[in-house]
Amino acid sequence: MELKALPQKLTVCKVTSCTDIPLDDELFFVGRTDEELSLVCETANVPTGAIEREDGWRAFRIQGVLDFSLVGILAKLTGVLARNGIGLFAISTFNTDYVLVKEERFSEALGLLADEGYAIARLQ
Repeated sequence: MELKALPQKLTVCKVTSCTDIPLDDELFFVGRTDEELSLVCETANVPTGAIEREDGWRAFRIQGVLDFSLVGILAKLTGVLARNGIGLFAISTFNTDYVLVKEERFSEALGLLADEGYAIARLQ
């Protein structure tokens, strides 16, 4: 299985309105519940109206389209990181999964996953 390191520096934040979301960014995720409106976006484009934010995230994605019948893919990946004390923030889309890791441990996380047999597509 191949993982691709993404170039963006990311922020996880809470916002008050959907109008603040940077819809032109190449990468962003929105989650809304009855309790909050969360946004993951490029750090440079965090809305000024963000009420809380956590900077310093980097992401990798599982390459390709994952069939919904596949079981345990994210669990295996996150298990490697958990055994090594690396926290994460996971996001799933229709096609695949994304894993965010704090920037200071990002290279280490990719190295550990490579040691477990994952192919890592790194940025040039």
